[in-house]
Amino acid sequence: MIEVNNFCKAYENAIAVQSLSFSLRPGEVLGLVGRNGAGKTTTLRALTGIIPASGGTLSVDGFSIAESPIELKKRTAYVPDDPQLFGDLSVQQHLAFQASVYGIPQPDAHISELLEMFELEPKRYAHASGLSRGMRQKLAICCAYLQQPKALLLDEPMTGLDPQAIRVLKQSITHQARNGVAVIISSHLLAMVEDICSHLLVLDAGKCKFFGTLQELRQKFAGRENNDASSLEQAFFSTLSEIQAEIAHEIDGTGLISAAPTTGGSNSGSCSTPS
Repeated sequence: MIEVNNFCKAYENAIAVQSLSFSLRPGEVLGLVGRNGAGKTTTLRALTGIIPASGGTLSVDGFSIAESPIELKKRTAYVPDDPQLFGDLSVQQHLAFQASVYGIPQPDAHISELLEMFELEPKRYAHASGLSRGMRQKLAICCAYLQQPKALLLDEPMTGLDPQAIRVLKQSITHQARNGVAVIISSHLLAMVEDICSHLLVLDAGKCKFFGTLQELRQKFAGRENNDASSLEQAFFSTLSEIQAEIAHEIDGTGLISAAPTTGGSNSGSCSTPS
């Protein structure tokens, strides 16, 4: 469903993502994790066509962002970490506009269902400019769900949400996956990732340090001293510790870092640093 092959993104003075490859099948939920600046948002924005890739290929449902951008965007819904809404449009008007843009027939029943689910019905006719941060986030999520995408990309979706809304969102993501949607969630909340994700991708400085199932990550660190393999948090920090050890090992006498290949933890995707 989602295919990323040798994706690279470079800016004038920096490489944001380097040789990233992974794939996600319908119904799988990928947790995209890493420290600030690791390349998570860059990867999501490239998958939606908001920014161009510097190299590699990205596709959804067989459609390449380079060759068939319109078809890919029809199948992809993206909720950024800070959704930019139209301040003068009401909640209802946002959803009606979304339905019109994506050619959704008879959307009224689905709109009402989403507003009830995310407790936005009392704000149906309120302007977006008057909504709280959490309500704006819920509206952006409703717009994405209304689109009925094949691939759902969520960048820090819990921002501003209250505990009830977080529960609803987690349940709804699980429901989307059961209906065959491939989901990518970028988040710093490891407990949330552990609750709903089937796969994990760990990025560090734009490079893939692990890709595979949560069970594969736990098995990787099982039996090590002072490590609780049942804890995703502990496994994540163990991965980061390995990264620091790799960096220390790769720095030679000149202070330069050599290009040593790194592989992921699953047959369905791999990542490497080019030589």
